[in-house]
This record gives sequence, structure tokens and C-alpha cells, in this order.
Amino acid sequence: MAPDSWKTYKRDPALTEARVEAGGVEHWPRHAVRAFQAGRPGRDAPKPGRPKSTGDQVPRDQVHGLVAELLDADPTISAATVTERLGVHRNTGQGALTRLRADRIADHIEAHPTLTPTEAAAQLGYPAGQVRRATARAEVVLRARHIAPYLTDVAAALHRAGWTTEQAAPDVQFPGDDRVVAALVLDVDHAPVPALVWDERYGWRTAASRRHPITKGAVLPSEGDGVRYLTGGITPAPGDVIAALEDTDAS
Repeated sequence: MAPDSWKTYKRDPALTEARVEAGGVEHWPRHAVRAFQAGRPGRDAPKPGRPKSTGDQVPRDQVHGLVAELLDADPTISAATVTERLGVHRNTGQGALTRLRADRIADHIEAHPTLTPTEAAAQLGYPAGQVRRATARAEVVLRARHIAPYLTDVAAALHRAGWTTEQAAPDVQFPGDDRVVAALVLDVDHAPVPALVWDERYGWRTAASRRHPITKGAVLPSEGDGVRYLTGGITPAPGDVIAALEDTDAS
């Protein structure tokens, strides 16, 4: 097989789920490669899923529910089968399936706290070769659920300070499926900053944009131009966050 061909094949969901890293080098289990090779259609066979150069055949807001139904019916369903059944892009099907499995793994662990993500996935009937990303994301989902009450308390403090028109829920995101990041928009004109961003790696920072407070990929921006990292650790008390913002306003 030509190296360029493998670069294409390894992006198939059947192989991306099986990929492991050892010493920073990608590896694929022999059984996964053989299964992929055996299941590959011939050169002239019709390609499953979304036809080339066409949009998804299912509206994006319906994909989650439809994939959930497929997962309910068959816990072992693969991303390739989701793509074929729904006529969506491979990445769309893969992403929805990973998010659903991660959420359900997290739910199962909350009901059975002694389980690991891998054990929870097995009890839910998810094949070990298909859930590497889902089990990793489940750990992030659990951390997000753990921090949610704290973020809600900060949102309430911002509202009491008169910097938001209503107490909005934090916009929580999982960049790269490996960390928790949340944004709180301060939507009144006299607010000291346009928005706040919380990242589990470093705590709070200010943001210069209400529309895009979280940078692409949650890359850490440099201080300046409206960006300032607040001191006080990862989870300072809501009152300390308010005090730090008041210092920003005064300066």
C-alpha cells in the first residue's frame, strides 16, 4: 500500500477509533486493519453515506436525536453505519456518536461511582475498539458536571453586580474533547469587560469579544488588548472574581 493511500484510509472512523499512541508514534492493532481491509468496498462499489460534494441529508439539529435512536437500537453501531444510515458526513456521524456515548458513559458512572469509563462503556455494550475517544470525553464531561455549580455561582454574582441583564447559564465547551472551558458574557454597557472565560487549566481571564470569547481551540491568548488573567487560583470565590473585575474597571 502506498503511504499516501494509508494517509487517507487511517482517517476512516473504523481506524481512527482503533488508533493508539506509544512513545508519540501512531499504531493500529492488526485486527482493526484486517477488519477494515475486509470490509472495504471495491473500487466500483457505491460509496455509503453522503454523496461527494453534497450537504448532509439530515438537518444538523436533528442529527443528535437520530443518532441516539440508532444507538438505542444497537449499542455496537459504528460511525460508518451511522454515516450510511443517515447520509451525513463521516465527521458529523462520528462526532454525534462520540458525544452521545460519552454522555451516557458519564451518566452510568454517576449512577455507579466505582466504575472506570472503560468499565462503564463495557457495561453499556459499547465495543472497546470504538470508544477510545468517548471514554476520554466522558472524563471531561464528568469534570464539567462537577464544576457546574461553581460556574453558576459566579454567573449569579455577576448578575447581582449588575453586569448581566439576566443570569445566563455559562457556555461550556470541550475543546479537543480533553478539557473544560466556559464563557460568561457581560452584556451591559457599563460592565468592566465584555466577557469572562474560565479554563480548568488556569482559572479566569477576561475576553475582549462578546461574540467569540473563547479562542479557536481554546488557545491561551497573551495578555493585552482586553485580555487579563485573574489571580486567585482555579476556582476563586465568586466575590473575589467580582473584586478582581472591579480592579480592572478602576484601572
